[in-house]
Amino acid sequence: MYVQVLFIVSTVSGERSDTRLLLTRNAVSRERHSEEYCAMYDICGAREDGKVLNCPFGSPSVKPDDLLSQKIQSLCPTITGNVCCSEAQFDTLRSQVQQAIPFLVGCPACLRNFLNLFCELTCSPHQSTFINVTTTAKVKGNLTVSGIDFYASDAFGEGLYESCKDVKFGTMNTRALNFIGAGAQNFTGGVEAEEWGLPQKEFLSGERTSDGPVSSIFTIPQLTDSPETLEDYVFLGKWYAFIGRRASLDVPGSPYAMTFKPTAPESSGMKPMNVSTYSCGDISLGCSCGDCPQSPVCANTALPPHHEGGSCAVRIGSLKAISLFIVQLMQAKCVDFSLTILYIILISMFLGWGLFHRKRKGNQTSRMNPLSDIKDSGEVIRKKDENLPAQMVEDSPQTGSRVQLSIVQGYMSKFYRRYGTWVARNPILVLSLSLAVILLLCVGLIRFKVETRPEKLWVGPGSKAAEEKRFFDTHLAPFYRIEQLILATVPDAGAQKLPSIVTEDNIKLLFEIQKKVDGIRANYSGSMVSLTDICMKPLDKDCATQSVLQYFQMDPQNLENYGGVEHVNYCLQHYTSADACRSAFKAPLDPSTSLGGFSGNNYSEASAFIVTYPVNNVIDKEGNETDKAVAWEKAFIQLVKNELLPMVQSKNLTLSFSSESSIEEELKRESTADVITILISYLVMFAYISLTLGDTPHLSSFYISSKVLLGLSGVMLVMLSVLGSVGFFSAIGVKSTLIIMEVIPFLVLAVGVDNMCILVHAVKRQPLELPLEGRISNALVEVGPSITLASLSEVLAFAAGSFIPMPACRVFSMFAALAVLLDFLLQVTAFVALIVFDFLRAEDKRVDCIPCMKISSSHADTPKGISGRRPGLLARYMKEIHAPLLSLWGVKIAVISIFAAFTLACIALTTRVEPGLEQQIVLPQDSYLQGYFNNVSEYLRIGPPLYFVVKNYNYSSESSHTNQLCSISQCGSKSLLNEIARASLTPESSYIAMPAASWLDDFLVWISPEAFGCCRKFTNGSYCPPDDQFPCCSSDTGSCGLGGVCKDCTTCFRHSDLNNDRPSTSQFKEKLPLFLNALPSADCAKGGHGAYTSSIDLQGYENGVIQASSFRTYHTPLNKQIDYVNSMRAAREFSSRVSDSLKMEIFPYSVFYMFFEQYLDIWRTALINLAIAIGW
Repeated sequence: MYVQVLFIVSTVSGERSDTRLLLTRNAVSRERHSEEYCAMYDICGAREDGKVLNCPFGSPSVKPDDLLSQKIQSLCPTITGNVCCSEAQFDTLRSQVQQAIPFLVGCPACLRNFLNLFCELTCSPHQSTFINVTTTAKVKGNLTVSGIDFYASDAFGEGLYESCKDVKFGTMNTRALNFIGAGAQNFTGGVEAEEWGLPQKEFLSGERTSDGPVSSIFTIPQLTDSPETLEDYVFLGKWYAFIGRRASLDVPGSPYAMTFKPTAPESSGMKPMNVSTYSCGDISLGCSCGDCPQSPVCANTALPPHHEGGSCAVRIGSLKAISLFIVQLMQAKCVDFSLTILYIILISMFLGWGLFHRKRKGNQTSRMNPLSDIKDSGEVIRKKDENLPAQMVEDSPQTGSRVQLSIVQGYMSKFYRRYGTWVARNPILVLSLSLAVILLLCVGLIRFKVETRPEKLWVGPGSKAAEEKRFFDTHLAPFYRIEQLILATVPDAGAQKLPSIVTEDNIKLLFEIQKKVDGIRANYSGSMVSLTDICMKPLDKDCATQSVLQYFQMDPQNLENYGGVEHVNYCLQHYTSADACRSAFKAPLDPSTSLGGFSGNNYSEASAFIVTYPVNNVIDKEGNETDKAVAWEKAFIQLVKNELLPMVQSKNLTLSFSSESSIEEELKRESTADVITILISYLVMFAYISLTLGDTPHLSSFYISSKVLLGLSGVMLVMLSVLGSVGFFSAIGVKSTLIIMEVIPFLVLAVGVDNMCILVHAVKRQPLELPLEGRISNALVEVGPSITLASLSEVLAFAAGSFIPMPACRVFSMFAALAVLLDFLLQVTAFVALIVFDFLRAEDKRVDCIPCMKISSSHADTPKGISGRRPGLLARYMKEIHAPLLSLWGVKIAVISIFAAFTLACIALTTRVEPGLEQQIVLPQDSYLQGYFNNVSEYLRIGPPLYFVVKNYNYSSESSHTNQLCSISQCGSKSLLNEIARASLTPESSYIAMPAASWLDDFLVWISPEAFGCCRKFTNGSYCPPDDQFPCCSSDTGSCGLGGVCKDCTTCFRHSDLNNDRPSTSQFKEKLPLFLNALPSADCAKGGHGAYTSSIDLQGYENGVIQASSFRTYHTPLNKQIDYVNSMRAAREFSSRVSDSLKMEIFPYSVFYMFFEQYLDIWRTALINLAIAIGW
């Protein structure tokens, strides 16, 4: 997509001559280096690849004709009068500098300075005063230039660098100098640390060509400022060295060696070129804030505030106290300090009240009286006989003190007395009706469906994140699916640092892995699906696979041809500029996307290869992913497990992997595996119930007194309550979730077992002298109200969860509330009826589990009455030890104090709970994703893509939206893109890693008259592509240049056609589709096809409004769940602030937002639910 951009005056090569021209006073007359004299003029030949060569002969400057003078003035306004270039030389200059213009046109000052460098070199009438031809070469008998010395002053070099150093190339989210400066990213490269601070040093930077290293000597002045000053000079020296290197055949670059020097020998009569430079802060030239932060327009724009963790603190000096510990110089959070004070106050008040109450009451002791009957009036009567049950039949003696019940308990007692009698008399009817209702609810299971799509589980249809995702997918394009491999080294024995992954053998292994991945053929509805069928193709041809193999164009034959691992190391430093490092899909490959485990820009130290396969994510009406992609992903995972993993492990490397559907598939697998766990737990609970419901086992009567059949029936009722709840919601169209099937059965079982034990033991505590219906009635009166109120509280607690916006929690709460309710109803209906049947069986001496078998009374002991039963161990402990201990005054104080301390401590600790749920927790321990997520946190050095989406962008001439969004010249200092660039300067708080790639900036540059190689038109007005594209450049003949069918093409617009360099509404409307279809190339790197194809929604744009457009950047690496939450919060706060400032609707979007939205207000949700629960 992008090519190496080299800016030269002419192209030259041929036979290298040993003749060196020492153009000094001792060799040539002094007039060779004087004003109005040329060091080289015209073209004297061409090398084998067709590039023309300059003549090395000095001559007086010449006066151009009017047409040529106008052409030169349009490109080089500093050159007037005579010139040192012919028309052919100027045409060559013009055709080649056009490659630089798209990169620098956003900052006119930088572009002007950059053009001046080459204009002066080519056409200056005083050329000989700063250019010295040092070597020549013969081409077909003609002498041509082979090397020169270019004397340029420090002031010019510094001004050039300062005006261009911050200019951005939006398409790649990087600096333009990375493209026009050979990717020179290491500012201190070539300068040793001990060189800092010396009066003068020479910077020697060499670029290797076919003819050997070519040097550029650039003098570094006395360093009086910070080391950054040295860095600037070193970078400029590397840039000069890059420009001056001699290129090989068919490789873009300078045709001869240009050695840049800051001073000329006094004896030479020469002086450095010192053309005035323009500052990017010059308001008249209008550089944007993103390209020139020091511009006066931007000077008053403060950086976004950096919010420290919002914690207020109270410092307590040297404090010595004995409470729970001794504190010295304690630094406490406000909430901790406040709760500590509150605890002290509460405990003090409680102790004061206790002492006052104790003094007032004296040593009075409370008398314990057993409960007696509950009368219809709602009173409880305590009796002295401790062996009698808590409630007796209505005609039992009523003696002792009375405890008044509440009105609700009184009415419930009346109801359960009559209801218990009725159930005991009609157990068959009650059991039949209750089972019929629950089985009717279970019919809804025929519509049972499980929701496994994560986006449907985490956010509701009305949530902000869901709406934004729906808008992004509908108007732009669904975010691509990610299939990923992470190949990493293992540490050597005793070594602390991981060895580098970038070796020849590992690259060969990666090619073998890629071959197997390319060979995957997945079966989908009878057709075979390969990676090329589903992968993302920016230019509609090659997959955009992110892998270091792209430095070899994914071709294993290029491994040897390009130089193996040395080529990789070269590309890691020159990936933006070297043509040989271009990917197969024609775009530079950022090493941070394909390597991991390195620090800073030390890519060669990377300990992991990261291979990412972006796959098209087509969405259907229900939001389902493409079935073809899912089929391929399953085959991909199977290949990795069966073949790639053993292959990698045999090389002493590790391999982790994932696909887009991996999480969903692993959750399904976990739910299937949990079925056995659920069954085992139910069997264990069944055994527990069978033992606890029965009497103390005796060999002679255990087969009668046991409650195995009753326990089994109770467990079956619990299962029916769960199935009934699922069936009801399935019938009304609510999909179930995996967590419902995994958690609710345990939950309802625990609640149900508790109530079953209470009911059975309440009946067993009744005197055997009473008839069975009396015992059932008394038991329900005794425990019915407490069971009802407890179950109602549980139902309401779960029902409160239905207010939670997250679908997974809301649906779980709804299912659980109904399941607990059904379980309670079945317990007080069907289970009570089963108790009646079981007690009738026992009284009739029938065997448990085989009720049809009856045992004669001589073979079974007569059940003892309540007076003959000895209380159990637990009952005796609670009565004889626990209750008397708690009645002691000192124990009460201690218990309440400890409870209050733990309560307040828990409240304080909740503020330290980080939101988020680690993905490893919800996955099976044996899942391959466990290692993958660990490696993602350890190795990845780039965060998820972040898009800022603009709604209803009005591009008409009457609207100010364009300047409110863009970041090039004439744009607002507080425009969206300038604000994003500014926020990227504080990534620790904004979580924005870099400025955004802007289709709008590139489009405005593309149509600019300065970018004369981009938007062009034929004489008939139709679109004319750049000269290096078809039909201007024929792939058959290899003919590219100024001739041919495109020789008469002109720029789409002149400056007079635009309004302050902005297109009119009709011009914008006409050219935007052409820009989005324009292929980027060397002559115009600003073409929008591929880079911005899915960044704009063109539907209805003819009306002057673009409904949706996006600007792409990246989050910083996010390693923890709290990072994801904070990055989303920061992005939303940023968008809200900018939207309010610009009066435009802007929102951020990243693929993970919908999974973390609920954590933004999780505390508010928790408090609301607590308030609802307390209110109920």
